[in-house]
Amino acid sequence: MPPAAPASAAAPLVLLFGDDDFAVKQKAKELFQKWCAEVGGMDHETIDAGAGNAGEAGKALAKLREALQTLPFFGGGKVVWFKDCNFFGTDRTSDSRDVTEGVAQLAEDLKTFDWSNVRLLISASAVDKRRTFYKTLEKRGRVEIFAGLSFEDKDWMAKAENLALRQLRGLQKEIVDDALAALLETVGPNTRHLAAEVEKVALYVGARGEITLADVTAIVTRSKHARAFALGEALGDRKLAVALHVLDEELWEMKSDKQRNTIGLLYGLISKMRTVILAKEMMAAGVLRPTDNFSSFKAQLERIPAELLGGERKIPALDLKPYPLFRGTQQAANYTSAELVRAMDLLLECNLKLVSTSVAEDLLLQQVITRICSGARPAAGGARGAGGPAGGREAAAPRRW
Repeated sequence: MPPAAPASAAAPLVLLFGDDDFAVKQKAKELFQKWCAEVGGMDHETIDAGAGNAGEAGKALAKLREALQTLPFFGGGKVVWFKDCNFFGTDRTSDSRDVTEGVAQLAEDLKTFDWSNVRLLISASAVDKRRTFYKTLEKRGRVEIFAGLSFEDKDWMAKAENLALRQLRGLQKEIVDDALAALLETVGPNTRHLAAEVEKVALYVGARGEITLADVTAIVTRSKHARAFALGEALGDRKLAVALHVLDEELWEMKSDKQRNTIGLLYGLISKMRTVILAKEMMAAGVLRPTDNFSSFKAQLERIPAELLGGERKIPALDLKPYPLFRGTQQAANYTSAELVRAMDLLLECNLKLVSTSVAEDLLLQQVITRICSGARPAAGGARGAGGPAGGREAAAPRRW
């Protein structure tokens, strides 16, 4: 290795890693291009650091050492990207003796490396923070961690919203509020899928600058989690034919996905009807007003006094994601209060039969959906008119982003 630089010199050494592999790769690509432009020249190197076993990991480390030791042919600076490394974590390859020793030696080399003409960018899927390698990069360079979005994160929708809006601004597109909410619900907490769908819907609208709910409905592909919610949405909308069709699709997919089962489908229906009941009760109490505008609905939720949701009969409205509750307010008019109570009884009965009888599970689900959806709908305006003092829906114009 070249002689060590003075201790005061800041090492141009960056480590990017995290569960959000899409964000890691995007950031790494941007930084690599930026560094190459700043340094100039043509002697930059990209090393594929993905390894299937310890032998491949050792070869990748050897290539990195060679790249760091090889000075630019025409002088000047050099940028090295150790790309998509997957052996800094705690898997079998990472824990093998040869890889552990090789990574530890790399950490020692980086401590004494002369960074005056070289910049090193490392992008990885996972990094064990307990090991010397991570501690060395944290001390000698800069580390950025990209945590993936997940349903466990209460703010995942807000984070995904920021990502989508930033991408749309770059594409010079605007999106109305309900379309944005539907896009996020349809895609879920998956940044790679979200970026692909944003680009797709932007291409779909062509020269038109505004993306509407109809555009999202027409072109955006439902993720696996969104397809699971489609059955509950059809039940909430009280569309029997649609619900039975979606149920058939779900039952077919279950044949190849052992992690999904009929109990899971049933619990999804229970969750949907509970949300509709909550929305109906909140509108009847004047806490919420029915509206077709999601932005207006979120503003209503934010204005609900905290003390109103406390006490012995705590209403968990603020713990719900806003969009499902918003859909619940739209679907509450499809059922009377008595029908909603009956629906919960029918779902409980179905649950008991699923776990205690030998009746075909698909038949039980078809029966309960049919019994809930059957019957005359409530008169128009009945449930919706109970949404507040003014009775009707708010007519706020859709907000555009």
